[in-house]
Amino acid sequence: MKITFSLILSFLLLMPLTKGHSQNETPPSSNPHYWQQHVDYTMEIDMDVKSYKYTGTQKLVYTNNSPDVLHRVYYHLYPNAFQPDSEMDARLKSIPDPDGRMVNNLGTKADPIYESRISKLSPDETGYIKVNSLTQDGKKVNHETQGTILIVTLDQPIQPGGKTTFDMVFDAQVPVQIRRSGRNNKEGVALSMSQWYPKLAEYDDEGWHAHPYIAREFYGVWGDFDVKITIDKNYTIGGTGYLQNPNDIGHGYETGAVKKQKGKTFTWHFKAPNVHDFTWAADPDYIHDKLQIENGPMLHFLYKKTMPADKLENWKILQPVTEQLMDYFSTHIGEYPYDQYSVIQGGDGGMEYGMCTLIVGEGSISGLISVTAHELAHSWFQFVLASNENKHSWVDEGFTSYIQDRALDAITGTNSDNPFAGSYRSYISMANSDREQPLSTHADRFAYNRAFSVASYSKGALFLSQLGYIMGEENLDKTLKQYYKEWAFKHPKPMDFIRIAEKVSGLELDWYLTDWAQTTNTIDYAVKNVDSEGNKTTVTLERIGLMPMPLDLEITYTDGSKSAYHIPLRMTRGAKPTTDTTTVLSNWAWAYPTYTFDLEKPKSNIASITIDPRGYMADVNRENNVLKVN
Repeated sequence: MKITFSLILSFLLLMPLTKGHSQNETPPSSNPHYWQQHVDYTMEIDMDVKSYKYTGTQKLVYTNNSPDVLHRVYYHLYPNAFQPDSEMDARLKSIPDPDGRMVNNLGTKADPIYESRISKLSPDETGYIKVNSLTQDGKKVNHETQGTILIVTLDQPIQPGGKTTFDMVFDAQVPVQIRRSGRNNKEGVALSMSQWYPKLAEYDDEGWHAHPYIAREFYGVWGDFDVKITIDKNYTIGGTGYLQNPNDIGHGYETGAVKKQKGKTFTWHFKAPNVHDFTWAADPDYIHDKLQIENGPMLHFLYKKTMPADKLENWKILQPVTEQLMDYFSTHIGEYPYDQYSVIQGGDGGMEYGMCTLIVGEGSISGLISVTAHELAHSWFQFVLASNENKHSWVDEGFTSYIQDRALDAITGTNSDNPFAGSYRSYISMANSDREQPLSTHADRFAYNRAFSVASYSKGALFLSQLGYIMGEENLDKTLKQYYKEWAFKHPKPMDFIRIAEKVSGLELDWYLTDWAQTTNTIDYAVKNVDSEGNKTTVTLERIGLMPMPLDLEITYTDGSKSAYHIPLRMTRGAKPTTDTTTVLSNWAWAYPTYTFDLEKPKSNIASITIDPRGYMADVNRENNVLKVN
C-alpha cells in the first residue's frame, strides 16, 4: 500500500474529527448473573538504567466478586520466560516454525537450523521477577514460583464479596529484548516495559486462568493502577495512564513551568483508572510530540531522534493519520473511553497495551501506518472488549484485523470491492493444506505458528466479513456497536457476540459460530448443472463442503443484463435484507447435498451463473462457483 503525504493531507480535510469520549462507566451486562473480579495496584519501582535491574513494592487490593470461596491466588511473572530452559525456550526448540524474531538461523533459508535466542542468554541478560516477601492482610503467606506462575496459598480464604490486601516486595531484571518486552531492541530503544510486574491472574466463571507464558497471549483483571517509577532524569517515559506530576517531570508533558529538579533521577507518577494492564517504555533519545483531538483524547508520539531523516518524517506523517484512525474506530465501534493514547517506538513489531502501543519505528510509511492502525484498533477489541486472548485469540486479532482493513480502505480512499481479499487468500490457502486447526484451539496449542497467525488474524477477520454476507452488512455494523455498548470493560466470549448478532438480525446464527470456530469444516459450493426444456431452465447447485451457508447468485444473460437471487439457509430461520431487485428463493436445508430451482428463461439466453459474485464467502474452491452456459 503506497500512501503519499499529499493524499493523507487531502483526506485530513475530508474526514471529521472525533466527537468526544465517554467516561469509564461500566454498562450493565444483558446477563443479570454476570460478575467479574476487581484489583487495585499501588506500585513503586526504582529502575537502574545501567544494570537493567529494578526493585519494587506492590500493594494489591483484591475484591472477590465471584460466588466462590478462593483458597489460592495466582500471579503471572512474565519476565521469567526469558531464561534458558524456560517453557518459552523449550517451545522455541520444538515448534517447526519458530518466531523468527526469537531465534538465530544457523543454516540457510532453504534448510534452516534454528537456535533459540533465549537459550543463549547469560545470567545478566535474562529476565526475572523474584518475590522477596508477600503478606495477606499483614500476615505472611506461602508462595511458590513455577516458571512464570506464582502460586499463593492463602492464610485466610477470600469469601464471596470479600476484599483482601497483598503486600509484596520484589526485585527484577529486564531481559535482553527477545519478544515484546526487554531492553535495547533492534532499533536501540532502551526499555520496553510490558508485562513487567507481578500481575494477578484472572478468575472468572471458568475458574483460574493461570496460563504459563509460552508464546502468547494475555488476560487480565480490571482495576485501577497507581504507579511511581524512579529512573534516570534524562529518560523520557510514555505508556499507560495519566501523568500526575507533569510540571515536576517536563519531557514535553508539562502544562506550566517545569520545577527545578535536583539529583540524578526523577520519579514519574501515573494513575490509570479501569484498566487491566500497565505498560511503559523509556529512552533518553525520545522525541515527544502531542496532538490534541478536538473533544477527544490527547495523542502522544514518542520516537527516537537518532533515526534517519526520512524515518523521522514518517513519524510526522503518522500523527494526523492516527487522529483519523481514532475517529474511524470511535465512529464505527464506539467512542474511545480514555483521555490519552500513546504511539511509542519500542518492542519488536507491534503490540497493543492499555492506552498505548509499542511499535518498531524505522519501516516504510505504509508499514508504520498499517501497524499503528492495527494496534490502535486493539484498544477496542483487546483492551476495552477484553476477551480471553489465550482461548479466543481470533476474537481479538480477527476483529481487529477486520476493522483495520475497513479503516485503511476508507482513509486511503482505496474503496476496494473487497478490503479483506488478503485474509481470504491466506485462509483458503491454509484450509486447503493439512495444517489448519480450529479457531477454538488454545493460542499456545497450535502445531505451527503460521497456523495460529492465519487462524487468529485471517480466519478471525473473515468471521466478521462473512457474517456481513450472512446477515447483511448494516446488521453487522449495528451488531458491532451494540457489542461494544453491552460488553465494554468486561470479558465477552464468542457466544456473547453471536447472541447480539441474533437479536439485531432476527436470525439464528449459532450454527455459524459452531462450524467456523469449532471445526475445520470448509465451504465449497458449485454450480453443478443447467438443463433446459422449452423456455424453462432448471439450475442445480451442489454443496461439496461440510459447512453450510446461504447463497447469493448472479445470472448473466447473453444480452448483457443480470439478475440477482438469494437462497436462504434453512437453519437461519430467515433471510438477510435484500434489494428490491433480488429474488429470494426457497431455503436450502443443509442435509440435502443438492438444490434446484427453475428460471423462466430458455438456456440459450443464459451466459453464466455465479455463486457469490462479490467473493465474500470463503469458498475454498472458487473455480466451480461459475458455470458458463453460452
